[in-house]
Amino acid sequence: MDYHGEKQVKSGFVALIGPPNVGKSTLLNALLGQKISIVSPKPQTTRNKILGIVNGDDYQIVIIDTPGIHTARSPLNQGMVKMAVSSLADVDVIIFMIDISFPLPGKIIAATDHLQNAGKPVILLVNKADLAEREKLLPILDAYRNVFPFHAMIPISALQQDGTDILLKELLQLLPIGPRLYPEDIPTDSTERFIAAEIIREKIFLLTTQEIPYSCAVVVDSFQEEEKKITIHATIFVERKSQKGIIIGKQGSMLKQIGQSARLELKELLGINIVLKLWVKIRKDWSTDEFFLRELGLS
Repeated sequence: MDYHGEKQVKSGFVALIGPPNVGKSTLLNALLGQKISIVSPKPQTTRNKILGIVNGDDYQIVIIDTPGIHTARSPLNQGMVKMAVSSLADVDVIIFMIDISFPLPGKIIAATDHLQNAGKPVILLVNKADLAEREKLLPILDAYRNVFPFHAMIPISALQQDGTDILLKELLQLLPIGPRLYPEDIPTDSTERFIAAEIIREKIFLLTTQEIPYSCAVVVDSFQEEEKKITIHATIFVERKSQKGIIIGKQGSMLKQIGQSARLELKELLGINIVLKLWVKIRKDWSTDEFFLRELGLS
């Protein structure tokens, strides 16, 4: 106990960074034991920083899931990379995550400059290690060992939750002792309104193809809580008329599918009946509109 009578635990902030589509959000959800960060097989699904709070009897680890670090050309993608890099400044530990499809470190060498500048201990996670034979994994770890002085290098499977116990052990060695930073009963600081928008966007990623998911933004216009239900009105913004037609689908079939899938997941997540109303609007070139990107928290 400290002199205020508050129990001291291992507590601190951890940045979770790496290239797109290596399983960062899957890992965060696995560590929390519930879904707070959306997941899809497509790269660059995560756009905003998502904060997850992992609680134990004698620890609290606040993990910041970030957009994938990649070569960014558009203002939207540049804002995402800037957001990921900025998360390194105020954390205690950095997790740099790749997957087994990165057999050589060439693709991440540019990112090690950010790691070096941060001056924090860095743990390398090699995800999807269950898909590789052990004799192929060891040379990969040796190659990364020559690129950066990682504090630890851990093969894991985020989907199978294999190796996550080793990761927790390493994190607890590095985190300082102090008070809990958040109440024990909350898994994230994201609002229900933000999570609703993210889940709608996830369904667009999962149900549509090609450029459509990357041309969509979701804004929750109203979030009305009543005794037995929550009514959510949300707008899906696209950049062109043809994209609007694809999102709506024949006789509204795609929009209905997106809405039903999102509503069922929100009902399970929030534990209450959900009424979800969706609209689709064209906002020409929104992904290069600095004002709109600021509204979305992406600039």
